[in-house]
Amino acid sequence: MAKLHCIAALVAVAVSTFAAPAHAGRSCEEKKATPASIERGLLLAQRTHEALEAAHARDGVQVVLLARAGQDLSKYGLHYSHLGLAWRTRGPQGQPAWRVLHKLNACGTAVASIYRQGLGEFFLDDLWRYEAAWIVPRLDVQQKLLALLADDARALRLHHRPYSVVSYSWGRKYQQSNQWAIETIALAMDPVVTSRERAQAWLQLQGYEPGVLRLGPLTRLGGRLSAANVAFDDHPDAKRFADRIETVTVDSVFAWMERSGLGGRPVRLP
Repeated sequence: MAKLHCIAALVAVAVSTFAAPAHAGRSCEEKKATPASIERGLLLAQRTHEALEAAHARDGVQVVLLARAGQDLSKYGLHYSHLGLAWRTRGPQGQPAWRVLHKLNACGTAVASIYRQGLGEFFLDDLWRYEAAWIVPRLDVQQKLLALLADDARALRLHHRPYSVVSYSWGRKYQQSNQWAIETIALAMDPVVTSRERAQAWLQLQGYEPGVLRLGPLTRLGGRLSAANVAFDDHPDAKRFADRIETVTVDSVFAWMERSGLGGRPVRLP
């Protein structure tokens, strides 16, 4: 009951202050937050915190790749839309806290920035489904990611502001949110990685395979004309004109982490 009272108080604060200037893995439609949606987001954050704390107590988990379902991508065969790097730290009073480092696109623009947020903020971004999922990386991967997450300059090294939600997985003209996350994993894992080009080479060497979206010409044209954060001109012509849009999806990252042995099976929290 105390938890519910605490969440209710947070809802009251959030209703009066909530604003969403930047998004990833969701639509940019103007949609005002409601007390019900905020409460559901905060409850999901609380349940995720408890599950991650249990994983820490049981297995010493300190870093996960955390996903949310910000928009309906089921017509493309995708379940989750947005990925961040979440790690265990301490709050102002020394209490355990989980933070998320992730990339967000400023709605109505073609640029993005990197944000550090708590779980509450991460799950308050107008979700399509109130679900969370994560991959627990292998222990040595966690250790290398922790070192990177403690170094602000290094964590931002591969960030590229020009943004397209469907940026080509092996291109460097744009960089979408999930693409930044796995390129940053490459940066953490190998000291030879000092650029996006080398990060992508490392990912290919490790067997990463991008997600493939089947988008017809009318869909591509409509997306480019109606949204600043959608561009297809970085995709190779042969693939683009064959309606084969290769981009970094959460589903493809989860499958790769498990397949490569870099992480375990996805944990889902409905």
